[in-house]
Amino acid sequence: MTRPTGRALRLTIFIGESDLWHHKPVYAEIVHRAHAAGLAGASVFRGIEGFGASSLIHTQRLLSLSEDLPVAIVVVDDEKRVRDFLPQLDELVADGLVMLDDCEVIRYGGRERAE
Repeated sequence: MTRPTGRALRLTIFIGESDLWHHKPVYAEIVHRAHAAGLAGASVFRGIEGFGASSLIHTQRLLSLSEDLPVAIVVVDDEKRVRDFLPQLDELVADGLVMLDDCEVIRYGGRERAE
């Protein structure tokens, strides 16, 4: 796996927490596929409130709607690697928003893995 520095592309995917792919959360499937594709990293962020194309507000304050909070998956890597990954999202993201934007990686470091 390469460690990106300088110009990069950020992929952000907004979906619902309850979105499933073969009985598994879509966000987890995206992270596992990004890892298998050798991308530099992926993170999942759970929102506390939001709305999307349906205009239905989902919030943790209302128990009846708290099961489908917004989730954002963020992936950053060089442009080619991110664009090569995009076709995998076609089958996974039926409802949601997929965005790309340019960014600059200032520092990318991680902990050493224990063997």
